[in-house]
Amino acid sequence: MDQKQFNAAIDLLRAQRQIVQKYWSDATQQTQDFTSEGVVAATSWPYQVNLLRDSNKQPIDSVIPEEGATGWADTTMMHAKAPHPNCAYMWLEHSLQPKLQGDLAAWFGSVPVVPAACTGNALLGDTGCKTNGSDNFDKISFWRTPVADCGAGKTCIPYKDWASAYLAIQSGQ
Repeated sequence: MDQKQFNAAIDLLRAQRQIVQKYWSDATQQTQDFTSEGVVAATSWPYQVNLLRDSNKQPIDSVIPEEGATGWADTTMMHAKAPHPNCAYMWLEHSLQPKLQGDLAAWFGSVPVVPAACTGNALLGDTGCKTNGSDNFDKISFWRTPVADCGAGKTCIPYKDWASAYLAIQSGQ
């Protein structure tokens, strides 16, 4: 975003701050806020939704706004100079096994990277991928770290400025 777009986004966040009871940074704390602090709506992950609904039997559901939402994909990486690259590759291969991917998706509320994990997994169940959002990718804009050089000779607002502005908004400034 350029400066004008950044300013508009910050103005919008400041206006929204008046109706936001609390910003969460800890998933467990957010689930507690729903059960004991009177929070009735918040941005969240499928993990908290599933935990509140399935484990805590709370009347919780989720929705993606018609405008869409942001999301991200977590990754596992290997250092270019790993001292034991064969072991690292073995770990990467293990992490891609459908059972492990399905179990992880069931626990965290994510969509597995391996489509085969979406069926036949006892923990995830055959509807777990849909429950966790596999049908919603067209509504998700994947998050990217803001950088100052956004190409084509344009100057954009870097991450450090976003972070500073967001912390100020969270604290009521």
